[in-house]
Order: sequence, then C-alpha cells, then structure tokens
Amino acid sequence: MNTHAAHAAIPITATMLRDWPLPMPTAEGDKEVRGHLLIVGGSREMPGAILLAANAALRAGAGKLTLATAASVAPEVAVAMPEARVIGLEETAQGGFRLEAKDRLAPLAGKVNAVLVGPGMRDDDASCELMQALLPVFSSSQIIIDACAMNVVASAPGFRFAQPPLITPHAGEMAHLTGQSKEAIVADPHGAAIEAAQRWNAVVALKGALTVIATPDDQAWSHEGGNVGLAISGSGDTLAGIITGLAARGAPLEQACAWGIALHALAGEQLALRFGILGYLARELPAEIPALLRNLAM
Repeated sequence: MNTHAAHAAIPITATMLRDWPLPMPTAEGDKEVRGHLLIVGGSREMPGAILLAANAALRAGAGKLTLATAASVAPEVAVAMPEARVIGLEETAQGGFRLEAKDRLAPLAGKVNAVLVGPGMRDDDASCELMQALLPVFSSSQIIIDACAMNVVASAPGFRFAQPPLITPHAGEMAHLTGQSKEAIVADPHGAAIEAAQRWNAVVALKGALTVIATPDDQAWSHEGGNVGLAISGSGDTLAGIITGLAARGAPLEQACAWGIALHALAGEQLALRFGILGYLARELPAEIPALLRNLAM
C-alpha cells in the first residue's frame, strides 16, 4: 500500500468546498449549458434505482436527462420521470442488457457531458460486456461506473482504463474487485483506494464511514460525516446521481465526487434532524441538495 500518499489526503470540509467552487451556468444559460447526462441502468426487478439516480442528478443542477433502461419497464420509468427521455433496451434472460444496447446509445456519443452506468443493473457478465463496449463510444464524456458495471475492472488480468473514469465501490465491492479481504480494505482505506486508482487508471471513491477519493496521479481526499441512516437501500444510487449531475455541469470527476459525497452526507444529516437517524429514505435525499448547494456557495 502507498501509505505515504495516503497520509496526504485532503479532508473534505465546507471551507475546502467553498474554495473549490463548482462550475455555474450563466444567467442566460439554457438546459444544454447546464449539462446533458445519460444514465444506463435499472432492470425488471430494480427499476427504481435509475429513478433515484435521475432525481439526484437533476437536483444537483444538471439541465438535460436521458435514461436507458430495461425495455420491460421503460414506459413506467418514463411516466415516473417526466423530465427525461427514456430509451428501452432489450434484455438478457438474466435481466441484463444485450450488447446491442451499444448501438442504441451510440448516437448520443459526443452529445452527453456525463454518463453513469450501473444503478440497478443485473446480470454481471452482460453488464461487464456492455461496459467494455460503451467505454470507447463515450470517450469524450465523463464516465461514472457504479454497482455491477464495476466488474469491468476484473474482466481481465492487468485491466486498465484508457481514460480515467470514476468508480465508486464500498469496501465489500472493493474486496470482490481486487481479491483482497474486506478486513484489509477497512483497515487501510487510503492505501486501498490509492493502489486501485493507480492499478486501474481511474478515480476511485472508496465509500464508507470514512470515504477516500484517489486519482491515478496520487491526489487524495477524505471525508467523514453523515450518519448510519445513509446505510439504506438506494443510498448509493442517489450518491452516484448527485456526482453525475455535478459532472454534467462541468466539474472534473474528482471535484464532482468530493462535492457529491459531502452533499450526500449533509443531506442525511438534515433528514436526521427531522425524522431521526433511522427511518428516512434514499428518495428523500435529493430534495435537500439545492439548498445545501446554495448554502455551501455562500
């Protein structure tokens, strides 16, 4: 583990974020100026995951939204998310997306600022194959990889991204992707994140009570905050959506990630004040984001 670099992690605080302001559209900017994002995710059994991410992305300030999800649930997703264009993708027998999805999505290449792949996806093998196919198609976009789409890094020995995306594992997922024990990763999250960032040529956000963000060039940030109420179904989908919305606005991946992690934690703290630490829902987090963005910018 690169313990020297780990000790250089910059704490993510409100003051630090105010000194690292997010890109802001001009007063006359339209929805294109605010950023167009694509989310590829959902499935017959988990259609809600893409909705959680989509709501969070728009609450983070993105202007235009396209969703690509399972054809079997696309009409319902479109009704639930009237702000979005929704593309239905053909499914595998295991509930994933067929590789032909790449051709359905290719016309968006060069037109979307940020792409999130993974929330609610099923069929690990199909998801990994599609992720590999989408990487060169969307090489001009900022790419965020979550959930089972992260298996792409374990698809071949020595795998490395040609251009760094953001990958967002928690300790259990990192253990699966690296072959290390979860206990070893929890014991040294800084070192695990930095080693993975260098190995995969990716920005890595290792999520947990202490979240560590690492880049391939040895930059690192750390965040502690939030509460145990954030450990709930859909919380990770919401976080991924916040980050992607900020990236669509033009924030570099490491900045979008740092801001997104802080906003997600602060939203949990705000909800805990009203509902208690346990019992608030992931779907309630996005509504807190606009006010938090405004307060952090002051």
